[in-house]
Amino acid sequence: MRISQMDLNLLVVFDVIYAERNLTRASEILHITQPAVSNALGRLRKTFDDPLFVRSSEGMTPTPSARNIVERVRKALQLMESCIDQQATFEPESSDKTMLCSFSDLAEALLLPGLLARLGESAPNMTLRSYYVPRNEMPTELASGTLDIGVDVTFVNDSNLHHTPLLDEEYVCAVRKDHPTLRRKPTMKQYLSLSHVHVSSRRKGVGTVDQSLKTLGHRRTIAARVRDYTAAALIVAKTELACTLPRVLAKQSGLRAYSLPFDTPPVSMHLYWHKSADADPANRWLRELLALVATTA
Repeated sequence: MRISQMDLNLLVVFDVIYAERNLTRASEILHITQPAVSNALGRLRKTFDDPLFVRSSEGMTPTPSARNIVERVRKALQLMESCIDQQATFEPESSDKTMLCSFSDLAEALLLPGLLARLGESAPNMTLRSYYVPRNEMPTELASGTLDIGVDVTFVNDSNLHHTPLLDEEYVCAVRKDHPTLRRKPTMKQYLSLSHVHVSSRRKGVGTVDQSLKTLGHRRTIAARVRDYTAAALIVAKTELACTLPRVLAKQSGLRAYSLPFDTPPVSMHLYWHKSADADPANRWLRELLALVATTA
């Protein structure tokens, strides 16, 4: 018989009968009726093709076959109990789990340094793998378990996902510390006179900042278009180009940051996880840690 065809609860009955040598006491411990215990024993006998227990003056005496399998049955039950206990509790300091996360390049730049630092302190044996999953694929990967959490700047509308706002970060105009012309908050005229690095993973099209400028009837000069903010920050640090990016990233990159001379929506990031992982202790711990990192970024 394949294990998929067996009721594993029968192993619990076997273990209790073996320990008690009495069907009545076994039924009391298992909180089921004695006929139910007898029925389970009958099914066990059929499964193992052996009586397993025979009546004697000392009670239900185990057969040689029962004695042969009891230790392995108990080890199997202990292993299953440990799996349940591990699911109910999570000890980060001793865990060697690998957490799979989807971060955009901006999320990596803003959150990963702090997150990995805290993981090193409280969960030194855990591993984190970060890669980007397109938002239209995120629900499927979260549902299948190939992804534990996802961070995205845009709301992912799926009823099977839970989410929470992670951070709102204002955009600033960033230049290198010794920039020759920009030494204070720029006026609109000064901002537009600068040559800018535009960050986008797309080949063409405008972003939030350019849409805000267009609403005001303005257009900035884009000297370079790059895929991620980290590259943009490195470019700005070595050139006279400016880049409009989140304030915390400008600070982390050692750039001079000035408030913008116009209003534009902030960078808003959301943390996503599948509803089936909501109560998972490891997933919950990682979410709480990430939320803490976001508040101190």
